[in-house]
Amino acid sequence: MKSKKRIVLAYSGGLDTSIILKWLQENYNAEVICYTADIGQKINVKKIKSNAKKFGVKNVIIKNLKDIFVRDYVFPMIRGHAVYEGVYLMGTSIARPLIAKDQIRVAKKYKAFAVSHGATGKGNDQVRFELGYHYFGPKIKIIAPWRIWKLKSRTDLINYAKKHDVPIPKDKKGQSPFSVDDNLFHTSTEGKVLENPKNAAPEFIFQRTISPEKASNKTTFVSIAFKNGDPVSINGKKFKPSKLLEKLNQLAGKNGIGRVDLVENRFLGIKSRGVYETPGGTLLLHAHRAIESVTLDKETMHKKDLIMPRYAQLIYNGYWFSNERFKLQKIVDLKRNKVNGLVKLKLYKGNISIQSRITKSKAYSMKKVSFEENKTFNKSNVERFINYHKKKLYN
Repeated sequence: MKSKKRIVLAYSGGLDTSIILKWLQENYNAEVICYTADIGQKINVKKIKSNAKKFGVKNVIIKNLKDIFVRDYVFPMIRGHAVYEGVYLMGTSIARPLIAKDQIRVAKKYKAFAVSHGATGKGNDQVRFELGYHYFGPKIKIIAPWRIWKLKSRTDLINYAKKHDVPIPKDKKGQSPFSVDDNLFHTSTEGKVLENPKNAAPEFIFQRTISPEKASNKTTFVSIAFKNGDPVSINGKKFKPSKLLEKLNQLAGKNGIGRVDLVENRFLGIKSRGVYETPGGTLLLHAHRAIESVTLDKETMHKKDLIMPRYAQLIYNGYWFSNERFKLQKIVDLKRNKVNGLVKLKLYKGNISIQSRITKSKAYSMKKVSFEENKTFNKSNVERFINYHKKKLYN
């Protein structure tokens, strides 16, 4: 007997992907394999498996990618100080390429003819997923239900779920949920009351940060050590990448650090409002810039700052595997071997203060910068320097 064709679905076990699972079964004569990438999101393995098997799925694959995610995706992005439109640390953007890559690995292993995802037809994630799919599996078909099915709204989705006995989760107010994405790096919340930018974000939507007003009145001090540009320890204790970020998330979250409310320009041209929580990542960005300030030369630092907007835009748009991003990463990492040392931060009610930077690097010279008279800096050259720039500017 000839076996059925196979589709590998990026499956979270939540409302959207459970509906997609049922829809794929209704519209394709194929076996659906449910694939979940564990990148540190709140994950209920039992629920994922039971929800999938409720619809007759025989193969549910849950892959732990947490350390790979932090080491090979988050840390390189932090080294580049990548921030989209001034504030967004791109927790969703950086996760999609990894999920796409591993989903294609599974599709090839099981000889699936297609992969599918739950990204909406108006969002960025469909682009990010599909650019990743194409890079690793250009011959594998892509099924994007939100672009082809007849369900046009959240209301249609919920009605379909009720019709097919798909469990509908509730938010903390007992209503249908916001659109939430989370991983070890961040949590994003969109939809419902947030769609109107005049509305303040309700406090109950925040999942990993306490409000600054309710944070402790006591300051928290944390020391982060860097080696070759990456964080390796907290307060003198070494952690593997995922545990290090997890620890920083806890420290920052309880101090009300890492919240961003942003109206962003999506890749497709639509403006959208999202609320993001990136507590540990916010600490890492501040600490990394601080350690680079005493370990890298001016030209290297300024070149990184010049390319950062484009580097961030590439990541946001889903171009993680592009030749251009690879080239910019080489610039970002050109002298990362010099970025070694310790940064001490003070955390207090949503604020981060740099307390100290300690390094063996000689990039920062106390003798040259001192206001005391010394012979290490020749001030007689300054007049020639100014005259050179006068001619350059005005001639």
